[in-house]
Amino acid sequence: MKTKLSTITPNQRVIIFISIIALLLLIPMIAMQFTDEVKWTISDFIVAGILLLGTGLAIEFVLRTIRSTQIRLLLCGFILFVLFLVWAELAVGIFGSPFAGN
Repeated sequence: MKTKLSTITPNQRVIIFISIIALLLLIPMIAMQFTDEVKWTISDFIVAGILLLGTGLAIEFVLRTIRSTQIRLLLCGFILFVLFLVWAELAVGIFGSPFAGN
């Protein structure tokens, strides 16, 4: 008996991205309830949400438009690398820009 492998549709993938973003943003929100070490403002949550949503949508765009697996991996890796650089700059200011977090 053959079973059909379930595949995730692009719309389901977007819902998964949004759910993961919401779960990631819950981590600092919950941590703020238990410790004074985490002090996020509403603007911190907005910026983090925009960064994560932009990254997720950029990856979704790559997955929908690029057919080559190697190019997909390279582009998704580059997108994630840019996310980590921007996040690090906003958090601790590794480049010393006016947007640095320290």
